[in-house]
Amino acid sequence: MESQINFNHISVFYHEAVDALDIKPDGIYFDCTGGGGGHSSLIASRLTTGHLYTIDRDPDAIKVLTERFSGNSNVTVVNSRFSRIKDILKEHGVEKADGILADLGVSSYQLDTGERGFSFHTDAPLDMRMSKEGLSAKDVVNTYSVQELTKIISAYGEEKFARNIASNIERHRAEKEIETTLELAEIIKEAYPASVRRKSGHPARKTFQAIRIEVNSELEELKNSLDDMFECLSVGGRIAIITFHSLEDRIVKVKFNDFCSGCTCPPEFPVCVCGKTPKGKLAFKVKEPTEKETEENPRARSAKLRAVERIAE
Repeated sequence: MESQINFNHISVFYHEAVDALDIKPDGIYFDCTGGGGGHSSLIASRLTTGHLYTIDRDPDAIKVLTERFSGNSNVTVVNSRFSRIKDILKEHGVEKADGILADLGVSSYQLDTGERGFSFHTDAPLDMRMSKEGLSAKDVVNTYSVQELTKIISAYGEEKFARNIASNIERHRAEKEIETTLELAEIIKEAYPASVRRKSGHPARKTFQAIRIEVNSELEELKNSLDDMFECLSVGGRIAIITFHSLEDRIVKVKFNDFCSGCTCPPEFPVCVCGKTPKGKLAFKVKEPTEKETEENPRARSAKLRAVERIAE
């Protein structure tokens, strides 16, 4: 039976991210963010005797991926968080991976499906949960202190009016619980100075991003995964990560550089005593979307692609 979920998603760095993995036809690959199956389909098309494990925590994505790859014996669909990468390998009897991909963007489906509560353009219950389980945006907005809200809106949204917005949220929720996306969007807009409000871009964009990152523990998920991903790689294997936020990109950049760094002895030491040698090398420094790609897919504008190769155990 055909799925009723229309999981349209334009994969950013569609070819570049898969090319960065340097696919071997007989290799073992993991797409940590299967989504609508864009990158996964391209990886699978390059395999002969190899295998792809496509992972997602969103149950709607799992339905679409299961249907999309139902006739493909080279693909296994896994409903899980990618921070469980080591366990996923173990559960499927895989010793090492030849490539691991993660596209950290919210899918177009999640943003465009109003009832998921990710968008400030459509009225819907405040939700934003990728897994449809646990802490929701409604919980964050109605239970976090002004200090906590200010902190996440400032850090994750890079929003300079974070304190104003948090205080206005507190004022409104004292009267009644904030329940919908448009209610929250209006409260955020109200907290903006009138002169700034008239400028381009919706005032709610940064705050909605911040709340979504908090709800889904996106930065913790990433921080907790990169070392495990690298450990899961065979020598010659690669990790490719697409980020959409400066904080995510910083985490990936620093960690990839760590994998590639060698001796940590102080420069005044005449010889190395730490014995550390690089375990990785950068496949390239960083890639950003072309003007053509951002014209065709405006959501690609902040995207960055980084890749690292394992060169030693």
